[in-house]
Amino acid sequence: MSDELTRHVVTFGRVLREAGLEIGPGRVADALRGLDRVDLTRQDDVYWTLRTTLVARREDLEPFDRAFDAWFLRRAIRSPARTRDDPRDAPRSAQRVRRDAAGLRGPAPADADPDTIGHSAHEILRRKDFSAMSAEEFAAARALISALVTDRPRRRSHRLERHRRGRTLDMRALARASIGTGGDPLHRRFRRRSETPRKLVVLCDVSGSMEAYTRALLLFLHATVRSGRGVEVFAFGTRLTRLTPQLSSRDPELALARAAERVVDWAAGTRIGASLKEFNDIWGRRALTRGAVVLIVSDGWERQDPGLVGREMRRLHRAAYAVVWVNPLKGSALYEPLSGGMREALPSIDRFVAGHNVASLEALGGLLAGIRRRHEA
Repeated sequence: MSDELTRHVVTFGRVLREAGLEIGPGRVADALRGLDRVDLTRQDDVYWTLRTTLVARREDLEPFDRAFDAWFLRRAIRSPARTRDDPRDAPRSAQRVRRDAAGLRGPAPADADPDTIGHSAHEILRRKDFSAMSAEEFAAARALISALVTDRPRRRSHRLERHRRGRTLDMRALARASIGTGGDPLHRRFRRRSETPRKLVVLCDVSGSMEAYTRALLLFLHATVRSGRGVEVFAFGTRLTRLTPQLSSRDPELALARAAERVVDWAAGTRIGASLKEFNDIWGRRALTRGAVVLIVSDGWERQDPGLVGREMRRLHRAAYAVVWVNPLKGSALYEPLSGGMREALPSIDRFVAGHNVASLEALGGLLAGIRRRHEA
């Protein structure tokens, strides 16, 4: 079996899990072993092998059939009147499966609704794990990430602005308006405190264990830096490196190239605790963290002392407005925060979220924009 088809089946398992089926690594492994023993050019053999190994409940049959049609046959989901055994579908279906076995994707069926097919492919790409993407798929996902609109968390400023629901009387505007009414304050104006973007500080793990996700996450951070002033980005592996100037470039690819050139420990080891301590000792003393939303992007694999991670996270949490931790591994339904570094960090995290696909990054952008108070983080 080709590596391409293996990735195809693994990602199909994730699609089924999104649809509510109980799919674990064991069932996916059984499906791959079963496909090794059948003719991949025969649609029925592929269908029944996957259905036998991946479906355990009667109520899962319909979502499985719909996912199989959309994922392997590229078929628009229409009326159930046409069954899987319809002979009119057999030649085309066998051809689709044969193309998938070769690691290729054929065109959509001639009778399919192009809008439905396009929407389905777009949704599958949004929910596909970055680590399972081919080069072509990542290129398409890169365009989606770069186009994300990232709203910043906001805070109440001490400055006042005119607002019809304000509670503070605008004496200057009142005096100006009174000139035309003989000094009588007939037209009252009010002000209230304005909102301004809150500082956002990002610490991104670029160690070897994060390599499958680093490029996608840095593209998201590039869009975040481009959203305006008050964003600081640091990378860490075995040491801390400030990347804000490198990610400020308009061109995302140029920004990534400059970041990779700047970081000397890219895809190396991980020293989360030491990197957090360096940040707290140097940048924390400059009040960079005070009142900021701190976003940490890491899988939590600490190679040295996990206790140091806990101590430095507590220091960070005391100074920050809110701490958000993004872990790509959390995208798996089977993930549990069992690593020492992750366990030590959890008590100091206000929100623990996934960051493994485009959809999760869209959700992260909404989360950051919606933070108003610490307990809402």
